[in-house]
Amino acid sequence: MMEIKLTIPEYSDQGLKYEWESGFEIKAEINDGVIIISANKAGLISLAKHMLVLAQDTVPVGHHMHFDEYNSLEEGSVQLIIDKQK
Repeated sequence: MMEIKLTIPEYSDQGLKYEWESGFEIKAEINDGVIIISANKAGLISLAKHMLVLAQDTVPVGHHMHFDEYNSLEEGSVQLIIDKQK
């Protein structure tokens, strides 16, 4: 079993805080109607941290994280939006 300890930034009035692992690489694509997220280890840990930030009870429903090739994803990636619901 692997254990990873993460520090998750708390949500505040200034919004969601993104903290990336050094050397992260993430690509999002759609192939035949299937969403494919490909990432190296640092990218997968970064995404896990972002989802845990969004999952905090203090984050209001409807808040989301938006990624694209101009904001953190590899060139050629489609937009990736992770939205918090009830």
